[in-house]
Amino acid sequence: MPVQALIVAVFFTLLPGVSHATNLMYMPFETVVSDALRAGRLDGSVKFYLAGNGPQGIQRLLRPGVVSDLGTNGFNKSDHDSCEWVLQSNLIKLQAEAKRVGANAVTNIVSYYDQHVRKDLNTYECRAGVFVTRVALKGDLVRVP
Repeated sequence: MPVQALIVAVFFTLLPGVSHATNLMYMPFETVVSDALRAGRLDGSVKFYLAGNGPQGIQRLLRPGVVSDLGTNGFNKSDHDSCEWVLQSNLIKLQAEAKRVGANAVTNIVSYYDQHVRKDLNTYECRAGVFVTRVALKGDLVRVP
């Protein structure tokens, strides 16, 4: 094992609370979606709906229970900024998966951190730490008219 990797492993072992995403935050979902659309990170071909805010009309379920669980480097970033960034990364991943299967919406989105479901009409759950920030989402890929 290279010396550098050994030093990092020892550091993370000695400071487990610091290395893990421990600061629990509930952040506004729609704000981040709008920012990602405006920045061109999302192309608008796929719509995102938190559980309880689904689209009207008939939906054709293509893939239920799709999970996106991504993290980002939280070092030298505010918790707020890193939470927004990692949500955008999750949305980009979900958009790509939706397009791959022919879906144009992700519905019933819930926070899914460590496989624990948290439903909210307006916010998502983010865990921010000194080194890692994580957001986990679970939703259904659907086709709406």
